Amino acid sequence: MDSMGMRLLVIFCVWSVVHAMYYQSYEREEKCIIEELPEDMLVTGRYKIQQWSMAQHDFLPSAPGLGMVVTVRAPNEEILLSKLYGPNGKFTFTTHSSGFHFICLQSNSTNLIAFASSRLRVHLDVQVGEHPLDYSKVDPKDKVKEVSYGLENLQGEVDHIIKEQEYQREREEYYRRKSEDMNSNVLWWAITQTFILTTVGIWQVRRFKDFLIAKKIV
Repeated sequence: MDSMGMRLLVIFCVWSVVHAMYYQSYEREEKCIIEELPEDMLVTGRYKIQQWSMAQHDFLPSAPGLGMVVTVRAPNEEILLSKLYGPNGKFTFTTHSSGFHFICLQSNSTNLIAFASSRLRVHLDVQVGEHPLDYSKVDPKDKVKEVSYGLENLQGEVDHIIKEQEYQREREEYYRRKSEDMNSNVLWWAITQTFILTTVGIWQVRRFKDFLIAKKIV
C-alpha cells in the first residue's frame, strides 16, 4: 500500500449496523477507512460521488463521467475486492480473517481529459453483518413466505451476534496472553536486575577488601 499516494480516514469501530459519512477529496485521490471486522462477515458499501461546480459554487447532485475504484485489503494484505464502479455504486465482500480491513476508494474519470484538482464529495455508507430483508417484495397475502422471510432475517441476526461474540472472545484471549507475557517479562527483568546488582555489590566488596589487604590497612 502506497502511503504517500493515499490518505487514510481512520474509523475504528466494532460492528455498528451502518456507518454513514461523507468526505471531500480530489479527483484520482485515494482515501481509505479502516474497519475492525471478525472472520466470515458480510460487508456492504454504498457510495455516491458529487462534483464541485465552479459556476454554481456547490456540489452537483451527480458526477457524470466519473467512476470509483473500490479496493478492499485484508489484515494480511490480501485483496478481497478491486473493481471499477460508476459514480453511484454498491459493493460487497466477505471477510476471510479477523482484524483491521482497509476499504479504499479512488475516483477514476472516464473522460478523455481529467482534472486532478477537481473537488469531489463522496457519500459512503458501510453496513456490517446480515442485512434486513426487503418485505416490500413479499406479497402481503402470502403469509407463509412472510413468516419464512422473518425467520431468515432472525437467523441472520443470530449468526451475526454469534460471530461478534466469537471475535470478542478471540480479542480477549489475545490481550490476556499479551498481558501475561508482559507480566512475565517484567518479573524476569526484575529478577535479572536483582541478580546483576547483587553480583556487582559482592564484586565491589571483594575488590575493596583486596585493596585494604594490599595496603596493609587490615
